[in-house]
Amino acid sequence: MSYNIISRFFFCTIILLSSTHAYALDEGTDKKNTAKKDKLEKTSSEKIAPATKQWPQEIKTSKGVVIIYQPQPESLKGDQLKARAAISVELNDADKPVFGAIWFDARLQVNRAERSATIADVKITNVRIPDAGDQNLSKLEKLMEREIPKWNMEISMSQLTATLKLEDQLHNSSKKINTAPPEIIFIEEPAILITIDGEPKLQDIPQRSLKRVVNTPYTLIFSPTEKLYYLNADKKVWYTTSDLNADWSITKEVPRAITDLEPKPSEKDIAEKSADEDQASKKSSDKKKADTTAATKKDAPPPKIIIRTKPAELISATGKAEFKPVDDVKDLLYMSNTESDVLLDISHQKYYVLLAGRWYNSDKMQGPWKYVAGKSLPAAFAKIPEKSHMGTVLYAVPGTEIAKEAVLNAQIPQTAAINRSLASLTVEYDGEPIFQPILSTALSYAVNTATPVIKVSQNLFYAVDNAVWFAATSPKGKWTIATSVPDEIYTIPADSPMYNITFVKIYKAEPEVVYVGYTPGYTNTYVYGSTIVYGTGYYYPGWYQHAYYPYPATYGYYARWNPYMGWGYGMSYSSGPFTFSIGYGGWYGGGWWGPHHYYGYRHAYYHGYRRGVYSGYRPGYRPINRPGKSPSIQPVKAQASRNLYKNRRNAARITPANKLAKARPATNRKNNVYADKQGNLHRKTNSGWQNRNNNDWQKPAQQRPANKAGSGYNRQQLQRSYQSRQQGAQRRQQFNRARAGGGRRR
Repeated sequence: MSYNIISRFFFCTIILLSSTHAYALDEGTDKKNTAKKDKLEKTSSEKIAPATKQWPQEIKTSKGVVIIYQPQPESLKGDQLKARAAISVELNDADKPVFGAIWFDARLQVNRAERSATIADVKITNVRIPDAGDQNLSKLEKLMEREIPKWNMEISMSQLTATLKLEDQLHNSSKKINTAPPEIIFIEEPAILITIDGEPKLQDIPQRSLKRVVNTPYTLIFSPTEKLYYLNADKKVWYTTSDLNADWSITKEVPRAITDLEPKPSEKDIAEKSADEDQASKKSSDKKKADTTAATKKDAPPPKIIIRTKPAELISATGKAEFKPVDDVKDLLYMSNTESDVLLDISHQKYYVLLAGRWYNSDKMQGPWKYVAGKSLPAAFAKIPEKSHMGTVLYAVPGTEIAKEAVLNAQIPQTAAINRSLASLTVEYDGEPIFQPILSTALSYAVNTATPVIKVSQNLFYAVDNAVWFAATSPKGKWTIATSVPDEIYTIPADSPMYNITFVKIYKAEPEVVYVGYTPGYTNTYVYGSTIVYGTGYYYPGWYQHAYYPYPATYGYYARWNPYMGWGYGMSYSSGPFTFSIGYGGWYGGGWWGPHHYYGYRHAYYHGYRRGVYSGYRPGYRPINRPGKSPSIQPVKAQASRNLYKNRRNAARITPANKLAKARPATNRKNNVYADKQGNLHRKTNSGWQNRNNNDWQKPAQQRPANKAGSGYNRQQLQRSYQSRQQGAQRRQQFNRARAGGGRRR
């Protein structure tokens, strides 16, 4: 069995770009407009699987069936969605359906873990049914206004982001995202970057004459009697050195007092490890052969250990840099023997590296490196095929579809309804509360606690816990759920470690519940220019006295994003075009068990270091490391799809969603009817676009002499709507394939 370093180095992925149920888009050949065909709208060119099709949806009433085609969003502000949708109504006493359009306001209940959203609390604001005639119009309007609000409708995040054009909701302070390069280290041999948050902080290990470096995510032990440091690389592999900045070597002479620190795996750990091995064993023999080639080299040297106490990123190549052409792109090469995203622009002889969503270039790999805005990238970058080895950099290339989707997704909130009577919070401090000012504001924040606490005035404090706001008249509480937040809090700048809490919102407060939500900025994904980046780019030194409280880090953990699994994290080797395998003997036969736990390839760490780096679990809540305190461990798979409102701390706070019935996908219906902004109806067929006119579908619009003034018909807009629906379906299918394959890049 072979595992990638990305797995062994507590790899974790965050789902930022959501996808949901796939649906089929049908362009079946249009038949004659008989009443029977109009009513059933049967597919003639392809079969739609009920399990994967989502739109159109149907609502059954005592008067008949209402068919709602995929909504066309017009705006999303907070959790409030405004949209329009084409509809058809099949009344029991009618021989043919009538078509029309509705406009509605609704509350969007987003579930990123399920990659879906529920359109709830629907309020019909307008109805237009030209087919009805004056006599039946009033009756149908009342039917829509009465029946549709009784139902919830589910829409995939893929469908939503593909069709939604959001207003500019970016924070002004996002313009202050730091793009200065960290130290970029290039080395032509396998190496691992070990990051320490400032100078090493040694903490006594209870009942042992040993000390641990607490301000690092790695298991780094100091033996005072030997004056040696021990760094764990595997269950049976340890490095040692007398000087952190000197060379490290493998040792087999590890004190029993150190090896005994290894926690015993739980039954759940063992079961998960076995499941992973079973899944990996199902890969093709070719993949196995490729993965194990490097790993079976028993004489391979151990990776070099590089220690840094300030922000840094490592580009580690397996020998001299090797470059290969990027598929179908002239004048662009990629470095094939590194896990880093490194490109060479041949025409200008410039090297480019992508770090945490930011591009840097240099005349040589040794630097110096300079930030390059996305708009200044060579034109060839936008031509990189999505399925090529370097397709995963497209999220950081302005103008690409992946980049556009990532930006839209970063503005859609995860939402929840919090029960006011059940929500509670206790804040622990390392000593008495200590506050420091937030520059450019009149606010201050507590530095010696794991919970973000903001001081607004002498008797008014706000705190965020798992994307829920609380308020109190004292920093020690009593804390109650907040029903509003002062506007000044949302002016906290990006250079403050409290910046990410400005992406947590309160949408509405009612006597029993408070509607809340957060966008991915809370989990350290920010829109900068026309792309997304990870982290603010600023270095925030952690707090250390009796306890250690770090802040989210931007660099040092090889943050890489893809449209199917979101952000992934690793070390010098992660999930790039060249896979450095471990296992099968050699130096890489196991997994780093990370701070305080073994089987680390299955888990992220939390209490040992920067929980914000793993931005699916309690982001913004600073982990604590106390002597003798065991960490909280969560599986990577759960972490990857984490909905913060469904974690353990929020479980008792959440009010279940309304109990309304869910509209279900309509069988044997094409999802090819659209309403323009004026409510005129259009249908896409293989033979072109058709307009609904005089209770019938007319010949393709492009064959008609001219459109009536004020008809609202715009062929380009309709074509974009059609393409958006297709794109949403494709993204869902691609996500399913990526998830089935493990979600990792080659």
